Amino acid sequence: MAVAISLIPARGGSKVIPKKNIVPLAGKPLIAHSIEYSLSCSLVERTIVSTDDPEIAEIARHHGAEVPFVRPSELTQDDTPDFPVFYHALNWLRENEGFCPDLVVQLRPTTPLRPPGLIDRAIQMIMDDAQADCVRSVRTPACSPYKMWKREGGYLKPFIKIGDGESYNLPRQKLPEVFYHDGLLDVIRASTIVKKKSISGNKILSLLTEDSFLVVDIDNPVDLVLAETFLKHNQKG
Repeated sequence: MAVAISLIPARGGSKVIPKKNIVPLAGKPLIAHSIEYSLSCSLVERTIVSTDDPEIAEIARHHGAEVPFVRPSELTQDDTPDFPVFYHALNWLRENEGFCPDLVVQLRPTTPLRPPGLIDRAIQMIMDDAQADCVRSVRTPACSPYKMWKREGGYLKPFIKIGDGESYNLPRQKLPEVFYHDGLLDVIRASTIVKKKSISGNKILSLLTEDSFLVVDIDNPVDLVLAETFLKHNQKG
């Protein structure tokens, strides 16, 4: 069986909600929800948090995660993409521990609500397809990009067109099926990150999540209230 780890990126800097990754949500720090989700999966060998913040590191350890390294400051900027963060983590584990996992599960602490068993399903999918670089959780958007617009020279222009036709005037059933990344998780081959220098690769499997399950990306105080309400409702149910 492939060796899988979870990697939870959680830098200390956040503008709209200070210390966002450890803000309380339903009685525990935000990051704890993703840590506990990872620890509940028997297919994940290690749950690792990548952070530059000592307080986040302490809280992560308290809830059962490993924090074996400090993320370099140059990888903690507002515009730092995922790839160098994950490449640094895998490189550190290889150089300092001689540890080289096969799969990396990305869990963003800002999307704490996940349906049960998602990691297991994603790992099984990528293990069943030797050509796949990554599994990405996706769902159908409320609005198709074929019905979206941009402004050029003061006028609306279609964001995407199908040939020379007016795709924006077609019924939804006539448009291509599209998906968006809901941020719940990715399962990535370590070789995709280390060798292909990519966080996803080109051959990406889709793990379709149910539209009925609420996805909340914590970006502002309203998102926190929404997530709190959802969790309280589920606990009562």
